[in-house]
Amino acid sequence: MKHLKRLFSTDPWVLSTNELHLDDIRLQESLTSIGNGYMGMRGNFEEGFSADHHQGSYLAGIWYPDKTRVGWWKNGYPEYFGKVINSLNFIAMDLFVNDTKIDLATMPVSDFNQSLDMQHGLLSREFVVTVDDVKVKLHFSRYLSLVTKELGVIELTATFVEGNGSFKVISKLDNNVQNEDSNYDEMFWEELAVGQTPSGFSTLTTRTVPNDFGIEQFTVTAAMAHENNQNVAPIKESHPLLATETFNFDVKAGDTIELAKRVIIVTSRDIEPTQQVATAEKLLADTLKIDLKATKDSHKAEWLKRWELADVVIEGDAEAQQGIRFNLFQLFQTYYGEDERLNIGPKGFTGEKYGGATYWDTEAYAVPLYLALADTSVTKNLLKYRHNQLPQAFHNARQQGLEGALYPMVTFTGVECHNEWEITFEEIHRNGAIAYAIYNYTNYTGDTDYLKKEGLEVLTAIARFWADRVHYSKRNQKYMIHGVTGPNEYENNVNNNWYTNLIATWVLKYTLESYKKYQADAIVDIPNEELARWSDIIEHMYFPADEELGVFVQHDTFLDKDLMPVSDLRSEDVPLNQNWSWDHILRSCFIKQADVLQGIYFFNDQFTIEEKRRNFDFYEPMTVHESSLSPCIHSILAAELGMEEKAVEMYQRTARLDLDNYNNDTEDGLHITSMTGSWLAIVQGFAQMKTFNESLSFAPFLPKQWTNYAFHITYRGRLLHITIDENVTVKLLEGDSLDITLYGETYTLKDQIQTKVK
Repeated sequence: MKHLKRLFSTDPWVLSTNELHLDDIRLQESLTSIGNGYMGMRGNFEEGFSADHHQGSYLAGIWYPDKTRVGWWKNGYPEYFGKVINSLNFIAMDLFVNDTKIDLATMPVSDFNQSLDMQHGLLSREFVVTVDDVKVKLHFSRYLSLVTKELGVIELTATFVEGNGSFKVISKLDNNVQNEDSNYDEMFWEELAVGQTPSGFSTLTTRTVPNDFGIEQFTVTAAMAHENNQNVAPIKESHPLLATETFNFDVKAGDTIELAKRVIIVTSRDIEPTQQVATAEKLLADTLKIDLKATKDSHKAEWLKRWELADVVIEGDAEAQQGIRFNLFQLFQTYYGEDERLNIGPKGFTGEKYGGATYWDTEAYAVPLYLALADTSVTKNLLKYRHNQLPQAFHNARQQGLEGALYPMVTFTGVECHNEWEITFEEIHRNGAIAYAIYNYTNYTGDTDYLKKEGLEVLTAIARFWADRVHYSKRNQKYMIHGVTGPNEYENNVNNNWYTNLIATWVLKYTLESYKKYQADAIVDIPNEELARWSDIIEHMYFPADEELGVFVQHDTFLDKDLMPVSDLRSEDVPLNQNWSWDHILRSCFIKQADVLQGIYFFNDQFTIEEKRRNFDFYEPMTVHESSLSPCIHSILAAELGMEEKAVEMYQRTARLDLDNYNNDTEDGLHITSMTGSWLAIVQGFAQMKTFNESLSFAPFLPKQWTNYAFHITYRGRLLHITIDENVTVKLLEGDSLDITLYGETYTLKDQIQTKVK
């Protein structure tokens, strides 16, 4: 493994560095990203930076359909590749001392500090520069409000330590931006208007350029206003895709300039274009009625409210503590469930890689966390998101010449918009994760209302896809699924991927059982002959296995590979995806992420402990964990198998994947959806929380490095607090009494239960 790279000090609540990491600016920008679910940005410098960096600001639900460009078009390909697009840079504040532009890429800097306060959602930075004889200390602080989602606040304090001269600030709304992942340097924005509102606020209105696919053009309006302690009036100007307000100050040693910038951004997802300027003006005027301190305090209070439920407290391991809090912080500033039209992009507001669209990661990895740490309406909105896109899932299946519904691997609208054939055509196991989320929600909450109607509608459509996608092998007298890519994306076009066959069979079984149970309430009708075919597929599905090894075989020819452990690789070989050709990777035995083990994780109660152990011992040594989704699954299973050292190792990897840049790719943006994995590793792994068969159980262990750990969960209308030290203590904070199981023994939880850790 390459040497891990850590830029920030280890602190329970703060990422902090006293070094300007000039060779790792992109990594530094990714790690200091902020957002509020409505918008977000990388940790770019307000004053700009002329050397290599990635300027990036993003608005939830704003995207563009870029034409799919492939050398050899294949029937069924999506027509476009959907991508999140870089939007206006509204933090920009060019700074000039004696007409020299402040640029940390080119000038010496001292007393540098950058810190991200995760407890309160604040990003700050300060440094000292000297221009001619003028020495100035500059301090920036910014946040995106949790109270008013459209509001961003940037505060600048300039303290002049030595010398006299001039200080100029050019504050901007700048939409001269392009995407890093744009293949043809396209500009995705066009200007509609730039100027001032009747009350004098500078505004900029832009719209995404036309496209050829009937996708709506998005319109965005930004408005800004400033306050400064010198009562200097700005000079307001309009330029192409740019509104500026320039402040000129005469300064002398001892002077302090305070300048605050408030920005409101509204989009056509919520506000009609013709109403946007007026809406932005009113919102901005309303925010100006509240002083800066009160505005910040209310934002901080909202973060504290989120932490009351979500925080995981770890004592004895500062790195582990910082890791889980960083991941929870990034998750909750990306998505908190307020808008059922939104989902969780794999990069959130931190970058453009993977198009920034919805993946199956949400259903497989994020749903369990949000079920436990947020109101049930949050997960319900994630389910509604998929139900609302059912017509598009039918379209995706038709594109492949199949019945039923195929949910996309990558999407903004429900239509598949990924243009790699091994994903678009073959990674169809994602369809099962959509169904699993319905089961997970129903089993965890006990609420069957969604399952009975909308849920069964989705399940039936997915089941019909699987029933059409299988084929019957007369020679083997079994149903099979050929030509797929399993969760291990380091193999393409394989036959009978065990996990894909498993989840397809489970979907058919779960849909059949749910339909029979709730047929009177269902809004779908499934003929008896169709149910009979499903039963036949369930009974006769083929699952590759090897009796001698005692393992489920990843796919038909996996055992024909040259099998070897990752430990046999040279250090310079990894990450494989950055050092080997794709051909070399596909021919190797090395596994990108949990594949067979993904199925064992999902359906844990259906396998014996020996089956789990044999498969873990066989597959984990060949796994390179080059998917961010991999370590947490291995941590959870290792914990169950009593492999505490491996469980902690895999937790550390998922908790600090970005903080320590494990896969050497965090500069492209954070791994948002996999950040759930650190919470899963603690709660489902170390604490062994299981909720199968509508029951709640725990069997915790305490990692040797830790003194204790504690967390909350909500479960079926109850709020529980669980502490693990030498004892396991489960407290019922809210709700009715509940039967729970600890280490296999059932208790009735009325207020508190305590037992020794085993």
